[in-house]
Amino acid sequence: MKRTWQIDDVTEAARARIATARLAAAYGVPALDRTRLTTALSAQLRQCLTKGGAWLLTLDVTAGGAEPGALHVSLVPCDPAQSAAQPPWRATVDCPGAAAPVDGCEPPDEAPEPAESLLWADEDTAVVLEKLADQEELVAFHREELHQTNQGVVALHAELDAAGRAQREAFAAERKARREAEKASRRLTFLANTSAVLTSSLNHEEIVRRLPELLVPEYARSVDVWLFDGDGDRQPPTPHPAAAVVAARSGRPQYAGPGPGGLPGVDDQPPSALDPELPLLCIPLPTRRAPLGVLTLAPPGDGWDPDDAVMLIELARRASIAIDNARRFEHHRDIAETLQRALLTDLPTTPGLRLAARYLPATHGLNIGGDWYDAFRQPDGSLITVIGDVTGHGLHAAVMMSQLRTALRAYAVDGGSPGTLLTRLHTFLHHLQPDLYATAVIARFHPAEPTLTWAAAGHPPPVLRTPDGRVHTLDQKPGAMLGIPLHQEIDDHTVSLPPGSTLALYTDGLVERRARGIDPGIARLAHALEDLPPHALEGDLDGSADRILDPLLSDSERDDDICLLLCHIATDLA
Repeated sequence: MKRTWQIDDVTEAARARIATARLAAAYGVPALDRTRLTTALSAQLRQCLTKGGAWLLTLDVTAGGAEPGALHVSLVPCDPAQSAAQPPWRATVDCPGAAAPVDGCEPPDEAPEPAESLLWADEDTAVVLEKLADQEELVAFHREELHQTNQGVVALHAELDAAGRAQREAFAAERKARREAEKASRRLTFLANTSAVLTSSLNHEEIVRRLPELLVPEYARSVDVWLFDGDGDRQPPTPHPAAAVVAARSGRPQYAGPGPGGLPGVDDQPPSALDPELPLLCIPLPTRRAPLGVLTLAPPGDGWDPDDAVMLIELARRASIAIDNARRFEHHRDIAETLQRALLTDLPTTPGLRLAARYLPATHGLNIGGDWYDAFRQPDGSLITVIGDVTGHGLHAAVMMSQLRTALRAYAVDGGSPGTLLTRLHTFLHHLQPDLYATAVIARFHPAEPTLTWAAAGHPPPVLRTPDGRVHTLDQKPGAMLGIPLHQEIDDHTVSLPPGSTLALYTDGLVERRARGIDPGIARLAHALEDLPPHALEGDLDGSADRILDPLLSDSERDDDICLLLCHIATDLA
């Protein structure tokens, strides 16, 4: 169906507009689409009336069959000359009822009157306003929902922000706690390791020397250890900070600096006159009786952390104990070594026979043990040399060694042979100390006889170097250890001893190594003795003893006493 209107004034334009609206309504165009169409048409009609001339409005409804139809609207100028100035306007809307008009809405045959047109326009406007009211209600509803949602979002953001702050604070507290735990663990590890180093030494000078090495640079920039002398004199031989003097007198840690130190258990003092800008921590080295001295530290930075100061005070206490123990040990060691050397014999001078002896105490323990050597004359003019070793260490072994030496000298007055003397010593020791044992070698030299008589009881064999430079180990049938619960008669042995011969007697500390046993050590001793030139043995027997010891002690842990006795038959008997 096709309808056409010519429009040349406002009245015709109004009629055409309402006719378009009624035709769209008749063919089922929805009210909103209808309103949009008529509104767009009105705008075009106003433009056309403004330009003037006649215009042709065409409405064409096409049926769509199975598909919806369409309403085609076109507005073109009647004069083709106007087409260049005002191009045609066209619009198309879907018509669900294009196949037949909607009941009660027959399409108009002609344009309606203006009054009727106004009534129809109000009808579409009412529909639009009704829908607009519905949309406003819907918009108001959604606006309220949006407002509530925004409020919820704001509240959620506030909660999330608070949760984020709480989480950040928790993370910060956790990091701080972890850092503090790591610092505490590092302090404990440092304290344990440092204590192990300090207590591993029994030399107080080494402990004092190692303290700065352990503390600098992590916990101190510089370290000064002021030790009082053995008489308790606390007057410093060199200038010390006033805070160190106060710490020495009061026994309390002192802090000297431009401001308060804020360290637990530490008294504050004015800055040191020696260096007013340098903070100092002066910690006494306490013992059960009185402080040993004062440890003065300069900080690695501007000052000390309070926990670091507590750790340093504890370290000073442990260092004080280590120094005190080392001093006590050194004192007792000196006494023991003096006693040990007092028990050893001054070697006699014998024509044609030169003697050299070396005694080296163990470097561990109190340096007092049962190793001994001796040399003395018998009534017949022969010379007895002996070297022995009482089992164990300490004062008890040293006393037993002294008794054995005294008993041997007493028995030798009767003039017995080396085997006889050892047999009597065996019986003496077994009855005197059933739980103590000893080893020994006795060698007898007689000026008128070019032979050596010797006997051994459980002791490493003597080593003999003959004038031709060859070395022999004298290991013929030794007796058992002295003092064991066994009756024994120890045999004598003899060997030729021409001038230029050298006999080496020694204890097991010289040749025995725990990893290799004793035999390789005896072989090394024989090799060292063999390497000595004859003129060295003849002219400098003491120096020869040292040259024998040097290679043998290079791998020794010195955990046992060492004795070496060299006996050299001079080539010039004059």
